Amino acid sequence: MLFRSPSAQPAPVVIIELADAADERLADYTRLTDVALRRRLETERGLYMAESTKVIARAVEAGHAPRSFLMARRWYASMRPVIAAAAGCGGRDDGGDVPVFLAEEDLLRAITGFHLHRGALAAMHRPELAAVAELLASARGGAGARRIAVLEDLVDHTNVGAAFRSAAALGVDAVLVAPRCADPLYRRSVRVSMGTVFQVPWTRINAWPDPGELRRAGFTVAALALSEDAVDLDDFAASPACTAPDSRVAVVLGTEGDGLAARTIAAADAVVRIPMAGGVDSLNVAAAAAVAFWALRVRE
Repeated sequence: MLFRSPSAQPAPVVIIELADAADERLADYTRLTDVALRRRLETERGLYMAESTKVIARAVEAGHAPRSFLMARRWYASMRPVIAAAAGCGGRDDGGDVPVFLAEEDLLRAITGFHLHRGALAAMHRPELAAVAELLASARGGAGARRIAVLEDLVDHTNVGAAFRSAAALGVDAVLVAPRCADPLYRRSVRVSMGTVFQVPWTRINAWPDPGELRRAGFTVAALALSEDAVDLDDFAASPACTAPDSRVAVVLGTEGDGLAARTIAAADAVVRIPMAGGVDSLNVAAAAAVAFWALRVRE
């Protein structure tokens, strides 16, 4: 079934109201496993899924281009300004050349395999990642990054999303993701981050665990680990590495359970621990990230 958008613009393109979960136009939403979604190339880049009105809005604000939108009809009114603002939609709230699919909520569940209770989904073109040097130099409005996080081999997408949310909230200028770290643009990562994966500049650091590129950019590499020679976080935060007017610090966070690899710790300039009380030996990596980001923030 087709109906026309109430947009005031002339000759609006029809919006597609769905009646069949097997509609071939829904391949982005129904046939892609998570791995395929990350790797599939519709253009020279892959796709990712943005879920919820807020997350889609943040992706659009970041300049990411939608391939299509999918939502319950009752959410269309609130999505109209987001659609109109999206790259490729030509300022049109019917999507212009970008399909806008509407369906009843039961049909949406059949299409996606889960209850879409946050408003909408959008299949987005995955942006091309910047080189590490370019990312660091362009942060802070071109002034260059001073506080960055390196995520080494985190496998839980929830933790990746939570780390990005803390980075956005606590003044981290950029995030570098090691080759085996979970995808920040996986649907759960994006959702947990509340869309801040589009706010904090990030890229993959393929040479990891070699920190040479970070050192050449002037960073002190601080590994967050429970080593015997680790210094307390407060002591490191009070050191010249963090207090100098032009200080640059890279906080390295390790995988759930095992933490950082031994060679990563050995290659770091400093090993830092968060002192524990109450018989607790460590924090979840996402919680530890928030504590470290706050303690090591730039104080101007």
